[in-house]
Amino acid sequence: MKHLLSLLLVCFSILANSANEGTRTTINLNGTWQFDQTNTAFPPAKFTRTIPVPGLVHLATPKIDDYDKFFKRADKVEAKDQHNLYNIDYTPRYSWYRKSVFIPKELEGKEGMITIKKCQYVTQVYINGFDLGTSMACYTPVEFPLSKTIKYGAENEILIKVGDRTWLPSEAAGGTDKEKEHYLPGIWDDVLLSFTGNIRVNRLLVLPSVANKKVTVKAQLRNFKPAQIFYGDAMSDSVTMEVSIAEKLSGKVVAIQNRRFTAKRDNITEVQLEIPIQNFTNWTPDKPFLYMATASLKTDKGISDQSIKQFGMRDFTRKGKFFYLNGEKIILRGTNVTLQRFFEDPDCGNLVWDKEWVKKLLVDYPKKLNWNMMRICVGIAPDFWYDIADEYGLLFQNEWLYWQNHGWDEQIRKEYTDWVWSDGNHPSIAIWDAINENWDNYIGNTLIPELKKLDPTRVWDAGYMSGDQMTLDEMDEPHPYQGVVNWIQPGANRDFYPLGDLDFNPKINQEMNNASSAQLVNEYGWIWLWRNGSPSKLTVEVFEHYLGKNSSSEQNWELQAYWMQLETEWLRSNPNIAGVLAFCYLANNYGYTGDWFAGNIKNLKPTPTLDWFQHAFAPAGTFINLADERYVKMKEPHVPGSTLLFNLAGINNNPATSSGTVKIKLLDSKGKVVSEQTSAVKLQSFLRTDLPVSITLPTQVGGYLLVAEFTPENGSPVLSRRFLKVGEAKEYKYFNLNPISK
Repeated sequence: MKHLLSLLLVCFSILANSANEGTRTTINLNGTWQFDQTNTAFPPAKFTRTIPVPGLVHLATPKIDDYDKFFKRADKVEAKDQHNLYNIDYTPRYSWYRKSVFIPKELEGKEGMITIKKCQYVTQVYINGFDLGTSMACYTPVEFPLSKTIKYGAENEILIKVGDRTWLPSEAAGGTDKEKEHYLPGIWDDVLLSFTGNIRVNRLLVLPSVANKKVTVKAQLRNFKPAQIFYGDAMSDSVTMEVSIAEKLSGKVVAIQNRRFTAKRDNITEVQLEIPIQNFTNWTPDKPFLYMATASLKTDKGISDQSIKQFGMRDFTRKGKFFYLNGEKIILRGTNVTLQRFFEDPDCGNLVWDKEWVKKLLVDYPKKLNWNMMRICVGIAPDFWYDIADEYGLLFQNEWLYWQNHGWDEQIRKEYTDWVWSDGNHPSIAIWDAINENWDNYIGNTLIPELKKLDPTRVWDAGYMSGDQMTLDEMDEPHPYQGVVNWIQPGANRDFYPLGDLDFNPKINQEMNNASSAQLVNEYGWIWLWRNGSPSKLTVEVFEHYLGKNSSSEQNWELQAYWMQLETEWLRSNPNIAGVLAFCYLANNYGYTGDWFAGNIKNLKPTPTLDWFQHAFAPAGTFINLADERYVKMKEPHVPGSTLLFNLAGINNNPATSSGTVKIKLLDSKGKVVSEQTSAVKLQSFLRTDLPVSITLPTQVGGYLLVAEFTPENGSPVLSRRFLKVGEAKEYKYFNLNPISK
């Protein structure tokens, strides 16, 4: 009975996929697999555990032997700068996955393929005892033909061996992250079996052009027919590729085109088809309209394969110092996700593969916070993350795990090229990010220009490489970390950073202003906390300097929120910057950095930093241009009753002028308004509008909160704040304004 039920489920899965994809039959192997680990490369005598796929080895039941070494909950924070990959505290093991799957007799005669979308580190696949091959790819699909190993109308054993990170070959384009201490192996994306005719769409890349009103479809055709054996035998086969484009929701076909090609036998042939499309709807974060491209391969025996890809009509380009979406200027606002670091978080569990949790992370919060972009930092994400971003409207800077220098040129070319082929249909991916905080001449000057020809619809980033180091420098990623206490030389001015001064112009700002390429600030804010409110490994000295030893979690969260708000205002006030992405939205708790959630990450409970980001990242706002006087200790207090002169920096990322009113309020330590004035303002599009303000300070000595409240027409108030000291006092108390109530 159990076998019959299994057979019915598999057959139902096959029929469902056949209905969607013509003659391609797909069997999804996600779910529960048998699992175990060994110290040597021989499979276990018996399997004593189970594991979900996709997932990583920490999800095995019962737990793996070294589970507690991988996931340590620190009792206290120890300041630490970096970690050596090879300083391991666990026993490297081989991880073995096993699953039995019934393959119907009806599939005999078709060409089969096993696809493991992402698996780390070093993957070897066996079916029914046959070795299909080994792959060192960790972030792109691992695929092997399997037809000659299949038993049709019977159960088939699939056995997958996964190696440890320390055994990754030198040539692999797999990265190291000096802020990671454990690299968990495992199958972390979908596993599929698929069956087609003799010629298969191995890869399908759908590249839109809004400006030219066309879609360019590139395909890799895999011909499974045997290569020439005798002189005169056929070396290739004729095949027609027909591509139809339809609206995803309505199914309405808007364009169709076909062309005849020759596919080389026992090989991969790359082909290209251009399809004019006159009437279409653009994909934008505000209106993420999607299309489906269906590519059918027809031979003289009928349809051989059919592949369907989701895409959007979207142009993302760089002109001068700025980015353009569908020909219109766009300022990027958002954050970073360090997913590979999150994998070693004790509370990670299966959250990365929980679609409801991921949707809340990628859609619900970002929409509230006025974000339109995220950087998937030092390591990419499972495929369905990009599907969610496509569907709900979020742009990605998609970064390979390349921080420290590693890998051999040809292997990097192979994996990066497959990366573009595999992920290049997602309209959410706007930037391919090849390197983080590093330089590599081969990648910057050979590989990126080559890949730009494969996919000309996106911008490429090459870490810290700039125009004087690479021929094609479309953008730079400056990281203007300020106020890093442990970087200051002994005896130096400990308050060298004027937090809140929007005109502060350090060297890195001058370099951004003088650069000719787009400047995307995708990291800033050296003020990280763990989710219990403790400083991270990198920020112990920062919090001790500004708050003293043994500060409370509430004090730490309050400082962090204020700091991140003011740094965001500082960067967004620079009209030469093309985008601002705060670091970091999701990280490893107990790590070197941290994120802006409290408690167990499954609940996604925001800290005050996220609450204030809603204002700091508003498309239009007025930011107070004054240095902080609460935490920057060397600031002298104002004379009671004196006049305070300052500017508001009016920022408007909208394509049209933003009109509204700005209310300036001064609140005492109990929240009482002691001064208030209102004026009408107009904020010019994509410019900084400086607005002079004059207020008379109170005669009462104490701590005050200065608030600028900009209310756009038909919009919600946007708040900016600064803490002021009036007169000499032993202690200054301040009112804690709740940004949510506004």
